[in-house]
Order: sequence, then structure tokens, then C-alpha cells
Amino acid sequence: MNTICLSHGYADGHYVLPPLPYDESELEPLVSAETLLLHHDKHHAAYVAGANAAADALRRINNGSLGAEYASATVQQLMFHLGGHILHTLYWRSMSPHPSGPPQGTLATAIETSFGSFDAFCRLFSRVAEGVQGSGWGVLGLEPVSKRLIVTGICKHQDVMIPGLCPILVCDVWEHAYYLTWQNNRKGYIEKFMQHINWSGVAELFEQSVVL
Repeated sequence: MNTICLSHGYADGHYVLPPLPYDESELEPLVSAETLLLHHDKHHAAYVAGANAAADALRRINNGSLGAEYASATVQQLMFHLGGHILHTLYWRSMSPHPSGPPQGTLATAIETSFGSFDAFCRLFSRVAEGVQGSGWGVLGLEPVSKRLIVTGICKHQDVMIPGLCPILVCDVWEHAYYLTWQNNRKGYIEKFMQHINWSGVAELFEQSVVL
């Protein structure tokens, strides 16, 4: 997992809610200011709180102050909430109010190698994100065995995750990410998301991921 975007998500022994990298109204019409604030200040904050609670419970299990019978359920809670925290931290930085245009340099080459062309990647990413069943994420990531880029979906925050995958671009397709603005038009939301991708930030994550 890359760490550039995640360095602000943990401090002083606790998971913390990182600030948004833009004002709440700057992503309109992709998402409204109301949607963005609810998403960040309520939903993401709840995942941070849940991850801290689960991590604390695991420490108590380790030191014997909480029974070992709670271990399995607590690990499941940590996976869900920490997965939500990590993916949301990446999501905020996957978007920009002032996108820089299509990727350049080594990232552009990697996209062409993996998908044939940038347009082919965009079509695939959009279709995969739109087709996630229920709540989840569309993801562009570096696959650890072939070292090639792949597009995949994640259900909830942690299910159907390829072990070792390094996400470099994520699109949240939980309904709370877009419903106040787009209602049930997930396709329209994803099309607008593709116009707001922070490709310079994605390229930075890609450069870090390829050396892991």
C-alpha cells in the first residue's frame, strides 16, 4: 500500500481524520458542498473512530483485559473501518478542482502498456466502477506479481481485495458519495469524476508504488 496520501491519517498512536485538500465547494458540480462535508466530516470520521475502537480492543485482547472470544469479530471491525479510512484518504486526493489533464510520462506509458490506450483505460475504469454490486469502490492499482496496472472493484471497504495491490486511484461508489447530487445516476457521477482526476497525484503514487 502506498503511503504518500496516508501520512496524514495517523498521528500520536491513533488514526486521525486528514483535512480535505480543497474547499468543500470546489468540486461542484461533481459533488455538492453538502455532500462533501457529510461524506468527510461524518462518514469518513466514523471510519476513523471505528478503526481506533477496534485497534484499542485488539490491544486489550492482547493484554488480557478483554476476552479472546472477541478477537475474530474485532479483526473484522478493524478491516472494515481501517479499509474505509485508507480508501477515503486516497479518494480525497484522487480528485482535484483543477485537474492537470491526461497523465504524462511513465504513468502514461504504463497505462498504454496495460490497457492499450488512455481512452481504453477510461472506458474500463468507468464500467468497472459502475458495475460494482452494492457499495464499494472502483480502483486503479499496481498488481504486485506482474507489476502491471489493473482495474478492479472492491466491495464494501475490504472484500474482493487483491493481496498486495497498491491502489493509486480510487472512486467511491457507495451511495453516500454521490446520491444527494446525482441520486441514482451512478454513471453520470463516474463520468464527472473522470473529468476531475488529480493525475499529478496519481502519478506520484505510481512512482512510489513501482519501487516497492
